Amino acid sequence: MNRYRTRRRTGAALLAVTAASALLLTACSAAENHANGPSHTIATDAPDPSRATGDETAAPSDHLSTFALDVDTASYGYARRTLAGGGRPEPSTIRPEEFVNSFRQDYRTPEHNGFTVTVDGARTSEPNWSLVRVGLATLPASGDSDERPPAALTFVIDVSGSMGEPGRLDLARKSLDTMTGRLRDDDSVALVTFSEHAQTVLPMTRLGGHRAEIREAVDGLAPLSSTNLGEGVETGYATAVEGLRKNATNRVVLISDALANDGETDPNAILRRIDGDRREYGITLFGVGVGSDYGDALMERLADKGDGHTVYVSDTATAADVFCRQLPQNIDLVARDAKAQVAFDPHTVADFRLIGYQDRKVADRDFRNDQVDGGEIGPGHTVTALYAVRTVPGTTGHLATATVRWLDPNTRSPHENTGSMETGALHDDVWSASPRFQVTAVAAYFADALADGEYGMPGAPSLSKLQSRAAALAEVTEDKDVAELSTAISEAASL
Repeated sequence: MNRYRTRRRTGAALLAVTAASALLLTACSAAENHANGPSHTIATDAPDPSRATGDETAAPSDHLSTFALDVDTASYGYARRTLAGGGRPEPSTIRPEEFVNSFRQDYRTPEHNGFTVTVDGARTSEPNWSLVRVGLATLPASGDSDERPPAALTFVIDVSGSMGEPGRLDLARKSLDTMTGRLRDDDSVALVTFSEHAQTVLPMTRLGGHRAEIREAVDGLAPLSSTNLGEGVETGYATAVEGLRKNATNRVVLISDALANDGETDPNAILRRIDGDRREYGITLFGVGVGSDYGDALMERLADKGDGHTVYVSDTATAADVFCRQLPQNIDLVARDAKAQVAFDPHTVADFRLIGYQDRKVADRDFRNDQVDGGEIGPGHTVTALYAVRTVPGTTGHLATATVRWLDPNTRSPHENTGSMETGALHDDVWSASPRFQVTAVAAYFADALADGEYGMPGAPSLSKLQSRAAALAEVTEDKDVAELSTAISEAASL
């Protein structure tokens, strides 16, 4: 296990990472969350995690793991698309947290705005190693779209030549047409396109009385030449600022295969150009990836650092879900700059590592520094962080305390909640834990296998055994997403 950079009691700084920003306008699928599992949730402001070990001596800094919340799912969606086409995903595109966060969870949801914190775990077949799951959940949307604030959405659409392939621009046009009929009259949309250059096709326009005009603009989208994604994003933000609406949710939605080949192609340089608008006006970026060839790294970097997140759309079913259900129904934010910090008890924990989240780590000292970016989270979201934990043989007692901190999206006032678990709450075996915990484990093991064991998950089963687990869990949960996971594992095993 040494080659996987595990944490030692006397070791170096922890692999801190992130799981975050809300599936921009999603939440419906998480509305069915249930509460079960051996966790304790505290609904009051949390204590300092460094003193949450049951000991009056603060835990050493190398027993803290701090990350910004993130609910991206694009890595899993793109992997599924690649496997279905008979290919094997590049290991560099595999991010386990995005596999895990693609599935419904069993966390208890809060009664009011904010988060619940669930901590549970189970022992693996590798001696002294366990999987520990930290789960965060927000209150689902009410289902009444009239209760949310109006939306001001600036769609930045790639019309480069590569978008002419089936399943790219045609999918975007159809989805946007349908979505136009789902938004409220007091919502607004703007339309920016980019190829060799970017242009504002439609300034910020209210839906009421203008739906035909908006549909005409969408239907007129056609592929052109090269991909100047940087200019597209910059123009998109300028258009969003020009049409900014107070007391509304202002977002930029980037739809692209992210195969930038013209103008500025470095994500950091692109982000610097929009940084002022992003920070001053709080405009978040939602990336929608399309296409069998997809610039995954560029899109993920833009979304992570643009206070947003990414999804990948591979077919009409997923496109309809993203554009026609998630966007119109779940536009509001419930938390800004959300971060989590997990404190492992040095008396019971020898080593630990966070599975994935390399791009979302936050310095432990910055957990309560509200000037440091976290993640933006919407209603009904769940965020899951999975840890591999090696316990000290023969010890019992407190294992870990997890704390989430976020800012109210309106007042910017900070809030915290916390949850913890004891070693005695660990299930004896991963496969005897709750069905949803098992789904989490299967998704993470699958990601690790596709990444050639990069994440060093303890007790990893073979792909054939994973596929059998997923198939059985699909029947138990009656969840089509888990059935699709079983299919994807089967396709990977056949390679």
